[in-house]
Amino acid sequence: MASQNLKHRATSTSGEDAGVGTGAGMSNESKRYRNMGMAKRGLRSLAMAVSVPLSLTLISIYIGSSHSHGSLPKSFWFLPLWALHSLHVTCMASSFLMGVSAWLVWADGGFHRNPTALSLYLAHLCLSLVWNPVVLGAGATRVGLVVCLAMFGALTRCYRIFKEVNPTAADLAKPCLAWTAFLSILNLKLVFV
Repeated sequence: MASQNLKHRATSTSGEDAGVGTGAGMSNESKRYRNMGMAKRGLRSLAMAVSVPLSLTLISIYIGSSHSHGSLPKSFWFLPLWALHSLHVTCMASSFLMGVSAWLVWADGGFHRNPTALSLYLAHLCLSLVWNPVVLGAGATRVGLVVCLAMFGALTRCYRIFKEVNPTAADLAKPCLAWTAFLSILNLKLVFV
């Protein structure tokens, strides 16, 4: 039945049926509505790709900071408040950039062609969510260093795969790589304090 409909549409000579798939018979107004619909779906998927990791990062920051600013005594290695806030802002910026980067790879079909890219992105996301509560919340700097190094490894592999799919996505991941390297150095200093 479906193949008969395809044959019928291909042999049809009416203006609307002749170019349904190619856009040859479409009016400018119908093309505009189709493009607006695609743009709305693209904006919705971009909003989800950015808002979900950003929301999870905010929750992670809240969990990590609720323990450190509560009734627990502050450790001697604890960061000043201004440094802690800049650390949190940079974590959110990194989450935002990686969300946009992952969306670009998804839009180009990179997660379907190479499922490793999705698993590496999710591993990086989970590790980045765990670091804040582990280091700043629980004060487990050695575990945090292991998490940081694993996060750097996952992000490095993710960057290489993203570069093959979409160079712009790889460029957006570069600041996140630099941030993770800085975070590893900071965590290393916290271990030896």
